[in-house]
Amino acid sequence: MDAIFEATIQLLTRPGAENLTTTRVAERAGVSVGTLYQYFPNKQALIYALNARYLEALAERIEATCRAQEGQTAKNMLKALIDTYWQAKTERPEVTRALYRSVADLDNTALIETFAHRVDAATTAMFSSASDTEFANLAEVNLTLVTVIFGTVRNAFERGLDTDAADGLHGQLLLMCEAYLSALANA
Repeated sequence: MDAIFEATIQLLTRPGAENLTTTRVAERAGVSVGTLYQYFPNKQALIYALNARYLEALAERIEATCRAQEGQTAKNMLKALIDTYWQAKTERPEVTRALYRSVADLDNTALIETFAHRVDAATTAMFSSASDTEFANLAEVNLTLVTVIFGTVRNAFERGLDTDAADGLHGQLLLMCEAYLSALANA
């Protein structure tokens, strides 16, 4: 299965990705098309499964970060969350871009809802344990932070920012979210 997913990624990240076929994936993975069809009846099912796998791994990383940050200050939690998400998305930026493009024609609502539920549960639990603050409306604060963080990172990839611009944005995102937490504390 790993070989099939990696072959799909390799083909999605190359010019002409719109011409991705199950036959090309099978050839690159070193398996027969029949073997590929045992797992994935068509290209859409393969891309859906690849995205599901990616979101599962991303959710696991965020959950691990949130568990490790329990009881820390809200600012430390925020930095760890931003850094974890940013690192996960930038380890293989070409894959992140390809996956964003690949879901354009898929109904991935169920994948996104599952991912969002896991992340919301983990980040809410983390922020509820902050050693230095309590949030009057934790669900609203959490939704705001996660939306700003994830949306900013996605926008950076959709724009294809170079490394310097992306690093600058990363720093500004942290500053903006810290200012938000500070404003909440002073409200």
